[in-house]
Order: sequence, then C-alpha cells, then structure tokens
Amino acid sequence: MMKVSTKGRYALRLMVDLGIQGADGSYTSLKDVADRQGISAKYLEQIVTPLQRSGLVRSVRGAQGGYRLTRKPEDYSAGEILRAIEGSFAPL
Repeated sequence: MMKVSTKGRYALRLMVDLGIQGADGSYTSLKDVADRQGISAKYLEQIVTPLQRSGLVRSVRGAQGGYRLTRKPEDYSAGEILRAIEGSFAPL
C-alpha cells in the first residue's frame, strides 16, 4: 500500500484539470484551476513549481498566460507526477 500526501493528490488533480482544459493547446490560469478544484491558488502555486522544474508543465506570463502540459495527457504517469512532487518514494 502507498500513502499519497495531500500535495500529491492535488498535483494529480491539477494535471488532470490542465489535461482537460488545455486539450486545444491553450494555457489555463491557476486561479481557474483553483476555482474548479476547490483548492487554494496559493497552494497550487507551491505545487506547480516542482512540476514546472521537472518539465511536466510549461508556463507563460501575461493576460493570456497560465499553465499547460508539455506532452499529451496520456503520455504522463501518476508515478512521475508524484515523484516530481514528493521526490522518490517507497511503498509503506
């Protein structure tokens, strides 16, 4: 069995949301994700940074800016998303 932290669960929800909203290649603001997912935008900012550092999401600043996936949604695994957030993990 493996325990996933709240940060890890929220990261998965963020990535799913970006995959759905950005299907057309558009960028999605963290505020929009926060509103849809019921997660604080400040908390999402902490979560998106390691995802960006790992190359899983790309960001653009400005009025039409936001975040989007760097690959097709089906090319991601839950494991790589969790590793970006939690570091390497061992099953409990």
